[in-house]
Amino acid sequence: QVQLVESGGGLVQPGDSLRLSCAVSVVNVNYYAVAWFRQAPGKEREAVSCTSVSDGDVYYENSVKGRFTISSDTSKNTVYLTMNTLKPEDTAVYYCATRSPRGRSCVETSIDYDYWGQGTQVTVSS
Repeated sequence: QVQLVESGGGLVQPGDSLRLSCAVSVVNVNYYAVAWFRQAPGKEREAVSCTSVSDGDVYYENSVKGRFTISSDTSKNTVYLTMNTLKPEDTAVYYCATRSPRGRSCVETSIDYDYWGQGTQVTVSS
């Protein structure tokens, strides 16, 4: 059974950094797109970043460009989201998701992702 397990969230101050991890089982991150989404209270879930190792495709939402970096450790079948210069508006529950078996390319719509993790809370507050 495909499982995605996020970790690394927490409470930080503005300007701090966090690294989220998404450990993926069964699905090989080399072959399918893995994305990070976030959902803040009262808002829709939005795509933050995505990586497709096989396609060499990387996506970042505009507000996180230059601050967030997505990466993969294929030996651990894990995808990371390194978040720098965090802002209060980054506060949300962060989810990772994979498109297996539908596709290797990154897309921004949550409906196109088949498997989801349970989410990890990120709170940025002074």
